[in-house]
Amino acid sequence: MSVHDTAEPNRRDFLYIATGAVAAVGAAAAVWPFIDQMNPDAATLALAEIEVDVSQVAEGQSITAKWRGKPVFIRQRTAQEVEEAKGVALSDLKDPIARNANLPADAPATDINRVMGAGSPGGGADLPAGREQWLVMIGVCTHLGCIPNGQAGDYGGWFCPCHGSHYDTAGRIRFGPAPENMAIPPFEFTSDTVIRIG
Repeated sequence: MSVHDTAEPNRRDFLYIATGAVAAVGAAAAVWPFIDQMNPDAATLALAEIEVDVSQVAEGQSITAKWRGKPVFIRQRTAQEVEEAKGVALSDLKDPIARNANLPADAPATDINRVMGAGSPGGGADLPAGREQWLVMIGVCTHLGCIPNGQAGDYGGWFCPCHGSHYDTAGRIRFGPAPENMAIPPFEFTSDTVIRIG
């Protein structure tokens, strides 16, 4: 064997490796746009957090905002609705868990735990004045995802026309096939009249 016979395979191996590396980089560059298009677009990312002005919502009125493709019910409850919701015993509830993203997962479904937002002090007595009447919740029935009608049903809250679930004025399931209370999204008051959701 000559010197050229042993050097030639090494040079050929190097060319194979170099060509394979360039081909791999080229394939990755060609595939990247297809992978990147699966990321959420800027409009979707922008809706990760919304601010809602509630200055025009009078006592007893509701508005609906859209957050992450879901309706969010924002209601300024009347003093009577607040008192009725406070008077409900946990043992009377079908779902005794608050389902509030701002509280621990096992928080009880008391009225005050249903209206607590992020940044609210640790107890109901510390909730800023005028905030206990504001209920912010995702307006989707927890049975099969229908949109409940407001100020309807046997408990004066929401009624799902799809299968007959009745929610009270705190959005807690009281009767019907829905297994859970309507969810409370992460939210906080950024001022007396603006709520940030998300």
